[in-house]
Amino acid sequence: MAFSIQTNVNALVAQENLNVNSQFQSQTIQRLTSGYRINQSGDDAAGLAIANKFRSDTAELTQGVRNANDGIAQLQIIDGGLNNISKMLDRMKTLATQSASSTYTGDRGTLQSEYSKLISEIDRQASNVGLGGASGTDQGRFVKSLGVYLGGASQTQDNASVTVDLTSGRVDSASLGISSTSIQGTMPTTTLAADVINKNAANAKFLENTSQSFTIATAGVEKTFTIDGGSDGLTKDQFISALNVQLSGSGVSASVDATSGSLKLASTNGFVFQAVNAGTVAENAVTAGTYQKSTIVFDGGVVTDYDPDLAGGGADSRVMTIRVNGTDLADTVTLAGAAQTKDQIFTSFKNAVAGSGLEVIRVGDHMYLQGDKAFSVTNVFTDDGGTTSAGGPANLMANGAHAGAGTAPAASDVTSGAKDALTKLGLALASLGTVQGTVGAGQNMLNYAVRLAQSQISNFSAAESRIRDADVAAEAANLTKAQVLQQASMAAMAQANSAPQAVLALLRG
Repeated sequence: MAFSIQTNVNALVAQENLNVNSQFQSQTIQRLTSGYRINQSGDDAAGLAIANKFRSDTAELTQGVRNANDGIAQLQIIDGGLNNISKMLDRMKTLATQSASSTYTGDRGTLQSEYSKLISEIDRQASNVGLGGASGTDQGRFVKSLGVYLGGASQTQDNASVTVDLTSGRVDSASLGISSTSIQGTMPTTTLAADVINKNAANAKFLENTSQSFTIATAGVEKTFTIDGGSDGLTKDQFISALNVQLSGSGVSASVDATSGSLKLASTNGFVFQAVNAGTVAENAVTAGTYQKSTIVFDGGVVTDYDPDLAGGGADSRVMTIRVNGTDLADTVTLAGAAQTKDQIFTSFKNAVAGSGLEVIRVGDHMYLQGDKAFSVTNVFTDDGGTTSAGGPANLMANGAHAGAGTAPAASDVTSGAKDALTKLGLALASLGTVQGTVGAGQNMLNYAVRLAQSQISNFSAAESRIRDADVAAEAANLTKAQVLQQASMAAMAQANSAPQAVLALLRG
């Protein structure tokens, strides 16, 4: 090898290796201080792509676990409501069992009052937990297929979600089949037909750009409401659904007769249903008029306040006696002496028929008596002052004649309604149990899904760690190696830099 002063090859080699060793030491220090083996794409491009996929899947699954826990919490809220409804059904079954006994001598009206309130409370609580109305409404916000997205390594979205199907999860009284049940033993279930406009027309729309007012009245409920068709109008199914929402709690349910297409109103109790025309006949969903339960009905007419005949000394009296199945009821309605308001008169009638199987229905100031037993009302007026009475509901008994479909039976089984209610309550409990099973299975599926997701998070994180994270022990050894190599390189470079000085010895003479 020739000696050269111009080019110090050994020094160049030493400098190159010093640079390599310096870079190696710098990379090692970066890995130790960051904790990552891959700090830039050039460190391991292929490994970085795989590690990023694991990191993305982990982030997706972490949020998915939160989604699932939120879903479990919501299902637990729903489950709590369902358990409460189940307890109310138990209480209703207790009341129905008590009323189903012929030896029960108490007031079945008292039992029915609690029973009806429980039906209303079931509707309220079902709506509260989102299973009390049609899908798309606030009351039925969870009556649908609930999808909880968790994520995962699968590229198929369906495999990343857990579905809880509550499309058949309504648990309001109508859906459970108990809205029209009664344990009072008065009237059997009957239906009443009212014409629906354009009932047979294909794609018929009702109440388009208009609305229609209705009144539903039972012995315990009097409610006036309006259904608005909006600019698009309502289909027959939409109208029936809107009507049932308004009828909820009244014990009356609406449906469409499969044969005639007409509206059917069903209830075990007496009711009066009134429809008011909105405008032209073609705009109406229901023809105007008053529809009563098809049982024996007594129309008492308009009830007015009672004022005693002061001119006659206030001794005028009006006594109304109610006879049921040939026997006069012990309590009569007597208007005499002191003034009585319309509210007091209606209360007197309700008290008089309590436990008799008859019902007093009030629509505004009109009074209706309904029942499936033979009954009559007699009105005896006594003018003690010798003058025409200025007080009393003058036309309270106007047109007081029995009217309605069929012939009143001579006697009625007071336990029949309760026995029918027991059958329907059994079916309601089975239906509720199906929904509870779906909710419970949904909670279990989500719990299993959370466990899998947590396992995947651990495994994906471990896989990412093996690719991305630095091996501290190995990097510590590499740091020592890099430091020794750098020191050696520096020493060698010093030697290489001093080598050209040896050439000067050749120039010494």
